[in-house]
Amino acid sequence: MAIDFIGRVAIVTGAGGGLGRQHALALAARGAKVLVNDLGSGVHGEGGSVSPAQAVVDEIRAAGGEALANGASVTDFAAVEAMVQQAIDAWGRVDILVNNAGILRDKSFAKMDMADFRLVVEVHLMGAANCCKAVWPHMVAQEYGRIVMTTSSTGLYGNFGQANYGAAKLAQVGLMQTLAIEGAKHHIHVNALAPTAATRMTEGLMPEEVLAALKPEAVVPAMLVLAHESAPTRTILCAGAGTFEAAHITLTQGIHLGLGADVPEQLAARLAEACDRAGEQIPQSGAAQGTNEVGKALAARV
Repeated sequence: MAIDFIGRVAIVTGAGGGLGRQHALALAARGAKVLVNDLGSGVHGEGGSVSPAQAVVDEIRAAGGEALANGASVTDFAAVEAMVQQAIDAWGRVDILVNNAGILRDKSFAKMDMADFRLVVEVHLMGAANCCKAVWPHMVAQEYGRIVMTTSSTGLYGNFGQANYGAAKLAQVGLMQTLAIEGAKHHIHVNALAPTAATRMTEGLMPEEVLAALKPEAVVPAMLVLAHESAPTRTILCAGAGTFEAAHITLTQGIHLGLGADVPEQLAARLAEACDRAGEQIPQSGAAQGTNEVGKALAARV
């Protein structure tokens, strides 16, 4: 099956360079009309210019594709709504949203200013939420949509010096989980991509030979799969250096201890059993935890 996006309209945020640029170019090369969004700020969020977005638009048009530039900040909901309307006015619909915009403010948590924590969460989490909120009514009305969040191994597994970034990135997974449930009846599929790619956000963080192996282009196939009409939903796909994996948030079978004054001691003694991954499940919703717990409690009474 050929993966093409003919007749589809995509919005890619943070697409003026790096991974976002590659996403926009790939979608356009496979037939999508692409609104290229980029604030044009530095990696730490300073400044702003529409020039990076326009440069990518020029590339797409030179290759025979259709594209528009937009310089909105994803933290400005009114500007984001105007961005979505720009795509609607030009092409009549929005089929795909790739939430890629982001910044870094790395420091150990002990040294981190809370303003930097808040700003990173604002851009990554609220930026994604703003964009989802703005496209949502259009996707519901047309009974179709594909949304790709950009999470990170830092959010999934942690990384020294990136408490703000990790918190925001895992929060995007939580947003994905609920939007996928709410969007299912409208054929809106929502997934998350955890890329490992050499961009200006990773400069200086890895050895040069490692960065050379981590070309952003190697991540793009995962985005195309998650943005296509055949995409799954509620999938966390990891990609880097040509390798693709999946991450899962699971729930163990657990143990029932009931109530009692010595339950804390029992739990401490049997914690390994509670954490045993044999028979773990990937819940279809948050209700699975309560269902499992109540089920064990009722079974214990029999």
